Amino acid sequence: MTHPKEMVVLYPAPQSTERIFAPETLRRLHEEFEVLDLEGDPDAERQLDLALPRAFAVVGQPDLPAERVERAVNLRALCNVEGNFFPNVDYAACADRGVHVLGCGPAYAQAVAEYSLGLALDLARGITREDRAFRAGAEGYTFASNTDSILLRGAEIGLVGFGNLGRALHELLVPFRATIRVYDPWLPERHLEEHGVIPASLDEVLETSQVLFVLATITEESERLLSEARLRRLRPGARLVLVSRAAVADFTALIELVSQGHFLAALDVWPEEPVTADHPARAVEGLVLSAHRAGGIPAAFEKIGEMVLDDLLQIRAGLPPVRMQVAARELVHRYRSRPVTTAAGARNA
Repeated sequence: MTHPKEMVVLYPAPQSTERIFAPETLRRLHEEFEVLDLEGDPDAERQLDLALPRAFAVVGQPDLPAERVERAVNLRALCNVEGNFFPNVDYAACADRGVHVLGCGPAYAQAVAEYSLGLALDLARGITREDRAFRAGAEGYTFASNTDSILLRGAEIGLVGFGNLGRALHELLVPFRATIRVYDPWLPERHLEEHGVIPASLDEVLETSQVLFVLATITEESERLLSEARLRRLRPGARLVLVSRAAVADFTALIELVSQGHFLAALDVWPEEPVTADHPARAVEGLVLSAHRAGGIPAAFEKIGEMVLDDLLQIRAGLPPVRMQVAARELVHRYRSRPVTTAAGARNA
């Protein structure tokens, strides 16, 4: 006797089905489940409401208040493929009904970690700075352009945050035999020690680091965590890499301190995106500028689709999800992330 397949609703905006599912992954999804693809459907919200009583999973981040959760009697998973947990979902209602709310954050971790390391190496050796000088006919040879260069090997390195990004970056930093201190108030010290890093206070991390990676998510507690006063605790000539959320730092103070020569910084995230043409950061020489591109590469996007398929198969088999990030009931309401707006007006991770 053939049993009907469970329904998976695809409603991935601002992502697209083509971007996050490689052809073979999408083929398998259709093979294993009944797939209702609402991408680009002008009547998508009504179709979603009609499908909810049958839906086993929703892949996307539509509004899911309690009344929708109540009607979704067969729903077992909401797979967020944007990258942030927004307050448009009644997470308590989902938890009460046994709905797994999952995020795709881990898909970006390796890409962001590698990019962060690249930014740190750039700051350590002045790579893009000297490229600009060379193109302008003002290059300095050998020691002349290396007077402020440092090594990552054996350096004092600090991480603010040790979640998906922090752990992925730590693996890349191990060969440099650096002293790595971590500030993460959500993790016990023994957990950090088991990963081979030194638990430390925020002030200690700021004051000792030659290279500081800011990797924290944005919460009520971490918003403007790096105030002007705290940024002034950075040692002279330090390098700061900001790749998580702009709101973690006092952005105006950060740029001003770099312009004054207190430290160097690489920025991949901004308070408002796209960045205005007259933004003062564009004229500051001590900055390496990047347009929120650390994580959004094809390999990361396709990994999202793989994670979704694997965890839906897990849940269907009566097992817990293992690849996507679970929206922990104790933490999800503390996040303060907001969608990132691109120049085209679309949301992006």
